[in-house]
Amino acid sequence: MRFLFLGAGAIGTYVGGSLAAAGHQVTFSEQPDAAAAIAADGLRLTRGGVTREVRDFAIFGSAAEALAAGPYDVAVCALKSFDTEAALDSLLATGEAVPPVLSLQNGVANEPLIATKLGADQVVTGTVTTAVSKPGTGQVVEEKLRGIGIALNHPLGQALVDALNDAGLQAVGYPEPQAMKWSKLLTNLTGNATSAILDEPVSVLFADRRTYGIEIAVLRECLAVMAAMGLRPVDLPGTPVRALALAAKSLPRFIAQPALTKALGGGRGDKMPSFHIDLHSGRGRTEVRFLNGAVAERGAALGVPTPVNRVLTDTLEALSSGSESIERFRHQPDALLALL
Repeated sequence: MRFLFLGAGAIGTYVGGSLAAAGHQVTFSEQPDAAAAIAADGLRLTRGGVTREVRDFAIFGSAAEALAAGPYDVAVCALKSFDTEAALDSLLATGEAVPPVLSLQNGVANEPLIATKLGADQVVTGTVTTAVSKPGTGQVVEEKLRGIGIALNHPLGQALVDALNDAGLQAVGYPEPQAMKWSKLLTNLTGNATSAILDEPVSVLFADRRTYGIEIAVLRECLAVMAAMGLRPVDLPGTPVRALALAAKSLPRFIAQPALTKALGGGRGDKMPSFHIDLHSGRGRTEVRFLNGAVAERGAALGVPTPVNRVLTDTLEALSSGSESIERFRHQPDALLALL
């Protein structure tokens, strides 16, 4: 298949590099400096402990150049959610035909935005559960292979599953895109915003009775919104989402808390969640509006109370913008609990 990747970050490099190594036609659109560096040095892809150099791809420093080098079967959006609209606008501004777009992004707001810009028939819903890291430009490390989910409600769905499996990416097809996407959102919420706000690792959050209560409330609010939408959690590749939902919703604390501390905290090692990385690296914004904020927004529309997700969203956005001091909440769970 012919792929255009919008972004050569961790997910774009991992999926695009794997597809290129498997013989698919892959083109990247990336910022000019990064594009020049990747064009010169190639991609370094580490999977299963083995590093290989990948050079059989094209890369351009603008969306217009990349799109003009087509045609493509599909464009893959592997950007942060806050960059989606600008990327789509840059494609549309070329006047060229834009292929269907596969979103491999976190959150549940990207596909509706793509549909608004391009039409509902131009959206393919996807999600990545494999854990990857990006040690440098054009470099990616597969930390834990789980897989990729692809919605089968689009005509390209099965072809994409097959292509991704050609590359050994453990793709699985799902009949219901929203159930798949909201199930991934449930996993993205665990420990993410609270870790950033309190500057604590996830293992500490689930081990502390006070912050454990916050995390369970976050998940229960999301599950309540899903129920109001008529959605049930589904297991994702390598990710037992239904067990997470059961633990959050039904299991007694003395059973659930040790299990979740081990599964969600201990399994991360020293790696911090994405919101923590974005806030404490000084990027000035996170994707919290597209994750916790999406739960709060949909809850408001459906009449489902979501106060914890709302407070976490507003607090983290205030910290990211600099309108609130990071020191107010650093290692101070009681300060956050006071807002709740």
